[in-house]
Amino acid sequence: MPAFLRHWLPLLPMLCVCSCGTLQFYTQAAGGQLEIWRKSRPNAAVMADPKVEAKVKQRLKLIEELRAFAASDLHLPTKSFGKYCDLRRPYVVWVVFAAPEFSVEAKQWWYPLVGSLKYRGFFDEKSAKREAEQLRQQGLDVFVGGVEAYSTLGYLKDPVLNTFLHRSDAQLAELVFHELTHAKVFIPGDTDFNEAFATANAEDGVRRWLHSKNDAAGLRSYEAHLKSGRQAISLLLATRERLKDVYACTCHSIESRRLAKREVFNDMLRRAGVSGPQTRIRSDEKLVTWNNARLNTIASYYDLVPGFERLLKKHRGDLDAFHREVAAMRKLDGKDRSKALEARP
Repeated sequence: MPAFLRHWLPLLPMLCVCSCGTLQFYTQAAGGQLEIWRKSRPNAAVMADPKVEAKVKQRLKLIEELRAFAASDLHLPTKSFGKYCDLRRPYVVWVVFAAPEFSVEAKQWWYPLVGSLKYRGFFDEKSAKREAEQLRQQGLDVFVGGVEAYSTLGYLKDPVLNTFLHRSDAQLAELVFHELTHAKVFIPGDTDFNEAFATANAEDGVRRWLHSKNDAAGLRSYEAHLKSGRQAISLLLATRERLKDVYACTCHSIESRRLAKREVFNDMLRRAGVSGPQTRIRSDEKLVTWNNARLNTIASYYDLVPGFERLLKKHRGDLDAFHREVAAMRKLDGKDRSKALEARP
């Protein structure tokens, strides 16, 4: 029996009792994963192949360096990224986000093994757009975006994908460390916690990696990149808080609330054009309208990052102690985990 079939056989009974729509979703998910496995080759074989472009080999060499550093210095599991897959497309999946018209709380979908997540991923763009249209017809705010990186959260050995090799060295390192962090600690059903932890841990990992290379210029460039990103995130989080106030007031008509909502987003765009993070917020403004769902693609994942940064500082950079305390939070429910992070001095 082919090895990849053994991974999916345990899921067949569950698929048989799914609704038609759910069955279609898991069928496309299985097909997409099988495509990735089928097209994957060991990094060493790809780097030895004379038909492969030199720039791809250079990036794979860097990936191998990053995996070695992740294992030795960051204490992360590194079973992923040992193979390379060229999908010959710019994105690996297209992800659908949704939220009620007058709420910043994201719609969630339940999945086997990983629990509830705040997004729905499709390996085919048309399928993602069909899902998005169905959600819009239910009156929800919806956003669809192409995603360059794909992770099975440590359950499977994920390969390097052509979709993210274009990134700078530091940004590639951050992506690798971020995804490997999910394999270290992942709490089913708590998207915000998992993403914030992976973000904080990966950013710290990049700094350590650049320090190890004595790359002062690279470190300065990376810190400038993070500062720019934090400006945008700060504005998004502030916008989210303003929207909460707008949505909390139910005394006004639906049209007046819609008008107030649009004004909050318009003000966000005006402030982005003045305060600096315009490249992060305004770059595709003409193509995609901002709404609650799009705001959630970024804003909600960063609420807890400062808490993880404080926790790492409390342990004076001791990654083992940091990871142990994070893993111990599995015992808490979602609200208590958030409170524990927010309460740290």
